[in-house]
Amino acid sequence: MSCGDHHDTDCGEVLDRVYSYLDGELDDVRRADIRQHLDECGPCLEEYGLEKVVKQLVAKHCGCDPVPDDLRTKILARIAQVRSELGD
Repeated sequence: MSCGDHHDTDCGEVLDRVYSYLDGELDDVRRADIRQHLDECGPCLEEYGLEKVVKQLVAKHCGCDPVPDDLRTKILARIAQVRSELGD
């Protein structure tokens, strides 16, 4: 996905790292880069908002249940498929 505008951090990289960003798994520099990009890029911010809501719902309803090993892989594959269908 790309919004068509130039950013220091590519839209695709931001969206690939959004879960790491949400989980606080990025170093300070990378986190700041992602935050700056989200502040500047409406399409990525919209995508980030959607993924944040999904993550919160899963945590709320499944937080105590063990997660199947392949669930994250399936979700990320589906997100990639939707992105490509939307015209990456």
